[in-house]
Amino acid sequence: MALCRRKAISLACYAARLVNTTARTHNKLVRLPSLIRKNWISLSVCGGLCAIPVVQDKVSHEVLIRRASSLVADSANTYLSQTAFALVDSLTQYTKAIHTLITLHKRYVENINKLNPAEEDEIWQVIVRQRQELIDRREDCKQFETIWMIASNLSQVAAEAAFNAGADQASVTTQTNLQMAQSHVKQAQQCSLEAEWELKNSKAEDSKRLQSVLPKAMGEEEIPEAYLRED
Repeated sequence: MALCRRKAISLACYAARLVNTTARTHNKLVRLPSLIRKNWISLSVCGGLCAIPVVQDKVSHEVLIRRASSLVADSANTYLSQTAFALVDSLTQYTKAIHTLITLHKRYVENINKLNPAEEDEIWQVIVRQRQELIDRREDCKQFETIWMIASNLSQVAAEAAFNAGADQASVTTQTNLQMAQSHVKQAQQCSLEAEWELKNSKAEDSKRLQSVLPKAMGEEEIPEAYLRED
């Protein structure tokens, strides 16, 4: 009987401690939302939550905005550099494709009367593939030019935002990077324009010129549609 009483007393003490612990835990959980609201701002984007720490003690709104504008400028610079590199690279590859096609066509015209049908067909297929590569490269340039324009506009806005927020260094850096990127892109575009002019003068994409230099024995042969197609 005494043993049962001791067990009952022990169980009661354990229950009391458990209740006290639960109460303390509940109080902490009750205070937690207010702490979260004080130190964090939650943003919902497409159903996802992104918690951004904001230290409010002794920091003004102006300082926080200036820091945020610097981060925006840094991101805009990264986006600009990537798009500029992609566009310059695509323009460079496009220019190379043009010069390759011009060279192939020139050699084809110079040696057409010296080639047997098998050799001529082989060279012709190379020309057709090269022209298709040129078309693909041209489409890449158009795609990256669109993205480049977006990146340029974004950098201009980011530079202006940083300047208005007082982040002068971030604004100057963004403007400098934009000017440098524009210079590289302009140079690559100029090279591609010069190559296109050479391509036009070479008649490498002129189907009539190709027909006129074909041997009479092949005068009635159909020129592959892929080469005759105009862009």
